[in-house]
Amino acid sequence: MAKEHGGTSDPARILELLWREPGHGDARRGPKQGLTVDAVVRVAVELADSDGLEALTMRGIARQLGVTPMTLYTYVPGKAELLDLMLDRVYLEMPRGDLSTAPWRTRVEAVAHENRDLYDRHPWVATMSTARPPLGPGLMTKYEHELAAFDGLGLDDVEMDAARTLLLDFVHSVARATLDTQAAARDSVMSDQQWWAANEPLLTKVFDPARFPLAARVGSAAGAAHQSMYNPEHAFAFGLQRILDGLAHLMSRTR
Repeated sequence: MAKEHGGTSDPARILELLWREPGHGDARRGPKQGLTVDAVVRVAVELADSDGLEALTMRGIARQLGVTPMTLYTYVPGKAELLDLMLDRVYLEMPRGDLSTAPWRTRVEAVAHENRDLYDRHPWVATMSTARPPLGPGLMTKYEHELAAFDGLGLDDVEMDAARTLLLDFVHSVARATLDTQAAARDSVMSDQQWWAANEPLLTKVFDPARFPLAARVGSAAGAAHQSMYNPEHAFAFGLQRILDGLAHLMSRTR
């Protein structure tokens, strides 16, 4: 299972770092002239993308930058703050199209796909706790853009926020399930098909279709359709359409 990561960064210090002017006030004197907070965050994101958060260390970042680990602490107070800065950076860099003239379903679908693409580019983001997200320009830009997809639909402000949360929680759940499936395949060194083939003889001995008729019928149909225990593409497409249908029903009640 994908491990959840989070930090306990100092609120005052992290807000100062998040809202600094890019390229200003973040250079420090030291053995690596010209090193900046942005450079530290960029390397940290690259390392997390390639190796995951489990392998991300201040020592490894320092090695990539050609400085000592202690030097990094003149730019970033600690790993908790660094994680917040990394998350806000990838939020800020998310590609966003102009959806102002698109139909509402197209706008909401675009938000879902933008977030799914974020998890594809940066899988570690799905393992981050966002119970208290970094309140930086990246998050605010993301929030403003996503709320616009629900604007003008007849929802009040609380419903707009709740609809966005529902959509993003769904996308996040698919991303986490996908990570778990990938981790299981790596750990067992078997694909889903290989795993089922290996366990089918034992399952046949202990499983009684007459006792569990629905499980036998539905499980067989789903397995044949997906050729695996879990199909993230089907889960995403099916779930997204149900959310859109639910929003359409909500909108019809508010008009």
